Amino acid sequence: MKQRLYYIPIVLIGILLMGNCAKKGRPSGGPLDTIPPMIVRSVPENFTTNFSETEIRIYFDEYIKLKNLQENLIISPPMKYDPIITPLSTSKMLRIRIQDTLAENTTYSFNFGKSIVDNNEENEFDYFKYVFSTGSYIDSLKVKGNVLDAQLPTADFPVTVMLYEVNEDFKDSLIYSEKPRYIATTRDSSNTFEITNVKEGEYLLLALKEKLNDYTFQPKTDKIGFLNDNITLPSDSSYAVTIFKEVPEFKFTRPSQLSKYHIVFGYEGEVEGASLEPLSQLPDGFSSKIVRDLVTDTLHYWFKPEIEADSLLFMGRKGSFEDSLEVRMKDLYADSLLVTAYRTGTLIPRDTFSVKTSTPIISIDESKITIMDKDTLPVRFSSVIHPKNNLAQFIFETSEDQRYQMEMLPGALTDFHENVSDSLSFTANTKQLSDYGTISLQLQNVKQYPVIVQLLTEKFEVVNEQFLKEEAAVYFDYIDPGNYFIRLIIDANANNRWDSGNFLQRLQPEDVVYYPKLIEVLANWSLNETFILD
Repeated sequence: MKQRLYYIPIVLIGILLMGNCAKKGRPSGGPLDTIPPMIVRSVPENFTTNFSETEIRIYFDEYIKLKNLQENLIISPPMKYDPIITPLSTSKMLRIRIQDTLAENTTYSFNFGKSIVDNNEENEFDYFKYVFSTGSYIDSLKVKGNVLDAQLPTADFPVTVMLYEVNEDFKDSLIYSEKPRYIATTRDSSNTFEITNVKEGEYLLLALKEKLNDYTFQPKTDKIGFLNDNITLPSDSSYAVTIFKEVPEFKFTRPSQLSKYHIVFGYEGEVEGASLEPLSQLPDGFSSKIVRDLVTDTLHYWFKPEIEADSLLFMGRKGSFEDSLEVRMKDLYADSLLVTAYRTGTLIPRDTFSVKTSTPIISIDESKITIMDKDTLPVRFSSVIHPKNNLAQFIFETSEDQRYQMEMLPGALTDFHENVSDSLSFTANTKQLSDYGTISLQLQNVKQYPVIVQLLTEKFEVVNEQFLKEEAAVYFDYIDPGNYFIRLIIDANANNRWDSGNFLQRLQPEDVVYYPKLIEVLANWSLNETFILD
């Protein structure tokens, strides 16, 4: 009996063990760690004054690693030589080795953004900032505000915001070559910013959406924003800065010969009003045509007859700009005449069908062109040539749910070199009017005219626009179903387009206001909206 009692506990333990073995899965590892790493101590301590060290060590209570450090770290003022920051993998210590000579009586800050995370769950130690001063006190003033985009509803995050100290050595050109005194970035899509640990004084406040992240303004790639007046600290003001892409000063770039009778001149800036004058000796009967490229910043210079010379010299002019341009000539083949449809796809009632040619078109023989609808009935049309853009446009009345066939016999088109087109065929379709939507828009509180009201896709492509010299209703028709923005441009100089700004001229871009919501357009649906400006 005693022996049987002795075996009972053993049997019970076995049963329990077998029950546990029957359960599939793995033991729980406990609750998920959501606590970010904490600092145990720093050597020297944060906010140290009379700083003279070359190395900073910051100890944490757990293993940390640095994630996307280059994208997050902001050192203000910027250093000429970047510090060496470790760990490269993981450690309980963050080490900063300073390689630069520190300025006297200056407060430095290292803002790590979201780059410090724990090793396991990557919990972020948000926006840790290590601050020290080489002088006897820590500068403590702040500059805060928000960044806007001149043409978009919100600025593309992140944007770098800077302060240049305005003293006896300051000049506007410094922003192109010298790093600023203080730096911060917008933290999130709200595009608010705060520059801290700033000393008392006068500053130029600047915002840059940079491509190179070198803290200097590169006009070809960067957007810039600035205040017209310098700011003076201390101040409790909040500042709004609008960034925009500058239009560069006009200039021609180096030209090149593409074919026997074809030279291309690249350019920067606004080309309207520019001219090209040959300076070299030209053969009898010389003539030329200039065509503006529809996509790139290029002028196509076509000429005849052939020039037998090693080079051609031109004078390029626009306003005060003047520059001599040399083209090295080569023995190349001549271009043939190629014809393609321009903006293929569905025609809407206000559109016209156009073709573009590889060489300048000079005449259209309408007797060699027919346009038929889907019932093979002829359609009356007229044609026009747009020489600046080298487009041939065919104007005819369209109706809904149609298919139009254009047939061109040989010789319908003649180009600048008297080449004629081959047999060509193009088709164009129209949809039912019920496939489109419309928007009727009433404007309120517009304080200044003229204005440009634009309808844009979600990718900010202009679908339609109306120019208003005075108060009037706006009507957008033939809109494909989808989501759209509406924006209003205050056309201050009445040139029927949006004009950018310029830093050196302290010129702000023209004001743009967006309708406060994205508008969904449905097929066979009419919307009535009211745009109330503040």
